[in-house]
Amino acid sequence: MQSQLRRASALGRAGSVKATVPAAVYGLRAGARRVGRGVAAKAASRPEYIANRIDDPNYVRIFDTTLRDGEQSPGATLTSKEKLDIARQLAKLGVDIIEAGFPIASPDDFEAVKAIAIEVGNDVQPDGYVPVICGLSRTKFADLERAWDAVRHAKRPRVHTFIATSQIHMEHKLRMSPDQVVESAVAAVRHLKSLGCEDIEFSPEDAGRSEPEFLYGILGEVIKAGATTLNIPDTTGWNLPHEFGGLIAAIKANTPGIENAIISTHCQNDLGLSTANSIAGAMAGARQIECTINGIGERAGNASLEEVVMAIALRGEKQMGGLRTGIRPVHIYPTSKMVSDYSGMMVQPHKAIVGANAFAHESGIHQDGMLKSRETYEIMTPESIGLQRNPEDAGIVMGKHSGRNALSTRLKQLGFDLSTNEVDDVFRRFKALADKKKGITDEDLLALVSDEVHKPAIVWELIDLQVVCGTMGMPTATVQMRGPDSIARIGVGVGTGPVDAAYKAIDSLVRVDAELMDYTVSSVTEGINALATTRVTIRPAGKMSGEAWVTDTQSRKVQRSFSGSGADEDIVVASVRAYVTSLNKMIGWLSIANKAGGEGARGSVDDAAGPRRPGSAAGVAVAVGKA
Repeated sequence: MQSQLRRASALGRAGSVKATVPAAVYGLRAGARRVGRGVAAKAASRPEYIANRIDDPNYVRIFDTTLRDGEQSPGATLTSKEKLDIARQLAKLGVDIIEAGFPIASPDDFEAVKAIAIEVGNDVQPDGYVPVICGLSRTKFADLERAWDAVRHAKRPRVHTFIATSQIHMEHKLRMSPDQVVESAVAAVRHLKSLGCEDIEFSPEDAGRSEPEFLYGILGEVIKAGATTLNIPDTTGWNLPHEFGGLIAAIKANTPGIENAIISTHCQNDLGLSTANSIAGAMAGARQIECTINGIGERAGNASLEEVVMAIALRGEKQMGGLRTGIRPVHIYPTSKMVSDYSGMMVQPHKAIVGANAFAHESGIHQDGMLKSRETYEIMTPESIGLQRNPEDAGIVMGKHSGRNALSTRLKQLGFDLSTNEVDDVFRRFKALADKKKGITDEDLLALVSDEVHKPAIVWELIDLQVVCGTMGMPTATVQMRGPDSIARIGVGVGTGPVDAAYKAIDSLVRVDAELMDYTVSSVTEGINALATTRVTIRPAGKMSGEAWVTDTQSRKVQRSFSGSGADEDIVVASVRAYVTSLNKMIGWLSIANKAGGEGARGSVDDAAGPRRPGSAAGVAVAVGKA
C-alpha cells in the first residue's frame, strides 16, 4: 500500500506556480501584452432574458446540467443539501440556466429541484441577474406536470422535454413510428403551455444520428406548439466538429420558424470531442451550450463548462466572430472543487483548466521559459479561474506556527468563504497535520476543506480508531463512534487487512447493510508525510437491497450509489473517514426517501440502534483487505 501511495503521489504531483504578475481580468493576465493570449474581455452587461430570443447576437447562454446529467455518472449521487450548495455556487459563477434535476425520478429529486427553484431561482442580483431553473421531463404528461410543479416557484422557470428521433432509437427503444414521435413531442409542448409554462426547451434525443429532414420537420412543429429553445444533442458523441457544426447550420437554414427559437447544443464526450463540437455549434449559430462542471456525466461525460467558457473568453472575440458569455471565471476553480468533493468524481491531474497539473511545469526547457516570461507557456493565469497557487504572494508561509487568521486568509484566497465554525474545524485538523508535516501546501489545505466542510450531515461520527496488524496475527480494529442518539459506542472488527477490520468494526455499530463497490486511495503531495485522500463508493445491500431504486431518463430502474471521501496522513484513518461519510450520505438519503414515501424508497432504514447484523459491507475488495 505504501508503494501504491508513492505512485499516486508521483502521478498527482501538482508542482508550484509562482505568480509574478497581478491577478487576471476575466480569464487573461493583466497587462498590455496580448501576444498569443487573446484579448481582455470587454465589460458588457448581460442581455435581458427573453426565452426565445437574445438581443445581443454574440451572446451565448451557458446551460449547466451538472445537477442532472452530471449526477448520472456512476457513483456521483448528490444529496439535496449538496445540490442546493452547488446551485448557489453555479449562480455565483453566473450560468444562465441551471438544470436542477429530473423531478419524476424520485421524491428526493423533486424536493431538491423545488428547493433550488425557491431559493436560488428567486435570488435576484442588483444587476437583475437570476438563473433560469430548469427541470427535465420525458413527454409523458405525468412527467411534465411533476417537472412544472417543481420549477414553477422560480422567477424564471423552464421545463426541458425530450424524445428520441434517430431511426435506431425510434425502432428499438421507443417502438414508435416517426409520426407518433412528432405527435408525442407536439402534445408535450402544448401540455406544458396549458400548465402555464412559457419557457419550454425541446430535445430530439440522438439528433446527431437522426435524419436531417426529419429533424427540420419535428423542430418546426414544436416551435409552432410553443417551444422556445431547441436543443440538439449529440447523445452518443458520434459527430465530428465539422459534421456537428454543419448540422446546426442546416437546422438554422431549413427549420420553419427557427427565428422564434434559440438553438442549443448538448455534446457527449465519447470520442473526446464534446468541447470542440460545442464550439463548432456556437460558431454555426447555436446560442446556448449545455455543459457540466468538470465534464462529468454518463459514460465519457459531457462538454466541460470550464473548457467551453475559457475557449470563448480567450478566443471568442477574434476567432469566433465576437462570441461571449456571462460567466465569471474567477469562480470556476472553487465550483470545480465543490463538485468534485460532493460527487466523489476526482479530477484527473492533466484535466484542462482545473486539473492539478494545468499550471505545473516540470520540464527544464519549460521552467527556463517560465522564469523569463510566464507568457511563454501559459495562455491564462491560475488566478483568472480563481486558483491562487502560491501563498508566498501574500507573504504567508503555512506551517505549525501559523494562526487561525493566516489560515482563514489563505482559504479565502483559495476561493473558500467559510463560516467561523467551519474555519475552526479546518484549523483543528491543520494544526494536527502541521505538527507532523514540515510544510503545508495548498493541496493539503484543499484536502482538509474537502474532509471537514464538504461532507454530509453527520449521523455517525468517528471519535477514535485503533488498528493492530502485522504478520503475527489477524488484523484487528477498535473504533469509538458517536451515533444519532449522541451516545459514544465502541465496536471491534477482525478482517483480512487493517481497512477491512476497521470497516467491520464500523458495521458492528452502524448496522446498515451496505456493499462496497469502489475503493481508491491517492496522495495529495509527495513524500513520506503526504496527506492521503481516499474515495469509497457503497450501495444498499442484503436486507436493504430493495432500497434506493430510482427511474433514470431512459425509464430504467437503477440503484443509487453513495460516495464519500476522507483525508488524513494515515491511510487507514482516511479510509475510515471516507466510509463513514458514504454511510452518512446513504442513511440521510434513505431517511428522506422513506419519509417522502415514494418511488425512491421501499422499506425503511434503521436508526443505527437496532439488533440487526450488517450484511455485505465487509465484502471488501482484495486491495482493501490488504491495505
